[in-house]
Amino acid sequence: MSVGMEKRIELEMRGRDASKIKELNLDNCRASEFEGLTSDFCSLESLSLINIGLQSLNGFPKLPALRKLELSDNRISTGLKALQGCPKLEALSLSGNKIKDIDALEPLKELKNLKSLDLFNCEVTNVDDYREQVFKILSQITYLDGFDVDDKECEDYDEEDVEEVDGEGDDDDEEDEDDEDGDDDEVDEEDDDEEDDEEDEEDFEPGSGGLDDEDEDGEVEAEDGEDDDDEDDEDGEPEVRGQKRKLEEEDGEA
Repeated sequence: MSVGMEKRIELEMRGRDASKIKELNLDNCRASEFEGLTSDFCSLESLSLINIGLQSLNGFPKLPALRKLELSDNRISTGLKALQGCPKLEALSLSGNKIKDIDALEPLKELKNLKSLDLFNCEVTNVDDYREQVFKILSQITYLDGFDVDDKECEDYDEEDVEEVDGEGDDDDEEDEDDEDGDDDEVDEEDDDEEDDEEDEEDFEPGSGGLDDEDEDGEVEAEDGEDDDDEDDEDGEPEVRGQKRKLEEEDGEA
């Protein structure tokens, strides 16, 4: 359910002071007059009043800072003089309204800063030489229904879109390069790990100075130690026998 303009303005303000608000969107609220919208919005630069049921602009407030005004899909046919209280207005959309005659646009001549006017889907667009007449009456405008006097489309927004697309493409390319570099690094690390494993296997091969050689040397040393013990035993036995014989001979002489 749509709310009234005054209630909608209160919701959009969110407790802020009217003099501090620069943008106000009141689309699809229901209003027969401008309730709650006053000249207190002295800093307002953008105002949108799309499809709110307006039949007239009577009572439209003076908004000295307003630059963009959306009045599409209402029932306005005359009364555009009320917009003269917005001297800085640059872009005005009246598409989908009930404007039928070129003369209804005359009051807009006072808006010296007006650069863009949209009357798309208004009956006035069916008038013979519609575009030529509007550009003649409103010589200050650059674009009518999105095209200039030479039928060249307004491209101000296209340049921004192209820059954004180009920027996104560059980011994607950088990410792809990073991914490829990361894959190469992983492959190099795997190769290094395989080479280390091969070197470790060679270090522990039998006969290559590893643990097997140490065991063999230990066994040889142990055998050498046993031979030395046997020689000591053999040398010790003749000495004992000689001492016994000497004692027996001494006992016999005695």
